[in-house]
Amino acid sequence: MTTSQQALLVDGLTVGFDAGAPPVIDGLGFSVARRETLAIVGESGSGKTLTGRALMGILPRGARLLGGRALYRPGDGGPEVDLLALRRSALRRLCGGRIAMVFQEPMSALSPLHTVGAQVAEVLALHTDLPAAAIHARCLATFAEVGFPDPERAWRAYPFELSGGLRQRAMIAMAVVAEPDILIADEPTTALDVTTQAQVLDLLKTLQRRHGQSLILITHDLGVVASMADRVVVLRQGRLMEAGPVADVLAAPGHAYTRALVAAAPHLPEGASAGRSAADPILQVEGLNKTFPARRAGFFGQRSGTAIAAVRDVSFTLHRGQTLAIVGESGSGKSTVARLLLRAEIADPGAQVVFRGRDGAAVDVAALGGAGLKAFRARVQLVFQDPFSALSPRMRIAEILSEPLAIHGRLNARARRDRAAELLRQVGLSAEHLGRYPHAFSGGQRQRIAIARALALDPELLICDEPTSALDASVQLQILDLFKRLRDELGLSYIFISHDLAVVADLADHVAVMRAGRIVEQGPVAALFHDPVHPYTRALIAASPEPDPGKRLDLAAVARGAGAPQDWPAPFGYRDDTAPPLTEIAPAHFVRLAA
Repeated sequence: MTTSQQALLVDGLTVGFDAGAPPVIDGLGFSVARRETLAIVGESGSGKTLTGRALMGILPRGARLLGGRALYRPGDGGPEVDLLALRRSALRRLCGGRIAMVFQEPMSALSPLHTVGAQVAEVLALHTDLPAAAIHARCLATFAEVGFPDPERAWRAYPFELSGGLRQRAMIAMAVVAEPDILIADEPTTALDVTTQAQVLDLLKTLQRRHGQSLILITHDLGVVASMADRVVVLRQGRLMEAGPVADVLAAPGHAYTRALVAAAPHLPEGASAGRSAADPILQVEGLNKTFPARRAGFFGQRSGTAIAAVRDVSFTLHRGQTLAIVGESGSGKSTVARLLLRAEIADPGAQVVFRGRDGAAVDVAALGGAGLKAFRARVQLVFQDPFSALSPRMRIAEILSEPLAIHGRLNARARRDRAAELLRQVGLSAEHLGRYPHAFSGGQRQRIAIARALALDPELLICDEPTSALDASVQLQILDLFKRLRDELGLSYIFISHDLAVVADLADHVAVMRAGRIVEQGPVAALFHDPVHPYTRALIAASPEPDPGKRLDLAAVARGAGAPQDWPAPFGYRDDTAPPLTEIAPAHFVRLAA
């Protein structure tokens, strides 16, 4: 690579926190060519995000730049500059304009107090001399370019009024509105379903081709790397393990750590798995519906808009010891089903939800109240998507694990602590962790603690709502193996909610695919993966990226097949009852019935 082709050269980047402690990024070096996509991959804590933040001059509090250089050559032929040696004022003029970053969590990165238009316009106000009218016009053009169906509405909207996919588009619009030379995308699709992920990734590639940008893609998803990147850099504990063309590194990894990452990445099943047979139903659901009323507005609280049918005629049977996976994109109604089953939301009249415990007694969940509902919730527990939000930051682990026992009046104080220590050992942690707070643990460890809390009352059924969506591939594999071990040891049944078919392929016995509030297809995992009937199921399978350069996704084709961007969400985050052609619900004969 000649110097003229090079957009960025990083050499000897070293970052540390505590004086005397080993650096968290140690002598890292790589280069990015013009129009090239470089992927930086590794587990959580490997230094991926810290590398991007160091280049932008936004290291977190306590982090210190200890050495290295980052030579940036502007696309307009200007003089080469060392980003790491610039004064803060000079770096501020470059970053956000010539070098921009798409952050991992748009809801946290976007200000909730300002409209999306105001936040995107601020970039142009800081980095250009355009008048207000030209800034407004450029923002609207950028909103249209990134796929907003109504740019003027996007200009006026606040972040909480947007779906996850649209918030990510707003974040991308903010990054590209000044047409930067280098775009750093930090886990831009972590919590998105695979069809929305394909749309966002295709958008990044389209913008890159259109504006000639270099793209640095920070991710833990090797499937995304295989479909997006030209070259890849593999990090572990801040050190470079391996680097090279994607086809070479993923097809024949030279380092043992890279081989472990590739082996841990979720794959769609090659052979048909029969699943686990069972004939003892633990949960039977018939005709489950949930309609959210129109939003109240005006001084007198009159209703406006239309009611939202979030769940429509959902029916399934879960057998004891089995796992039912419910998959679908964001807004399909998966999490609403979980809340309805636990009576955290009240279903519309007419639904039948029958739970049969180990004692064989059938319980009508819809009719429960008071002590009966409390007893039911002890037998059916929920594992949340984000353990950091689900665990109180003010409680020690011992208190978190003992709290369910105290609420249900089980055991004395000393026995509860012993039970808490036992629960930690069950999920692969040490009893020495009981005195710590949740912030002292990694994401995977926090999820293990959340699972331990769900097991405290010896439940029979766990409802797991996206429990691995924010975890890197190796930690995700460990959590999935933990779920399988606990299922076998404790005789648990699972309802496993996910947007990723590849994640549930090895865990599930049956799969139900949801779209627009309905189950469009359900059946044994082998039949559904190898003979999908509904076009949406086929689209989900086609959109699942795999860490195999030979199976590189045609992102544009997948994005087109996934349909146009979702319409604007209705109140409380539920989408309007509108959908592109693919989302049309199939007639009854298209729906595969569970065996």
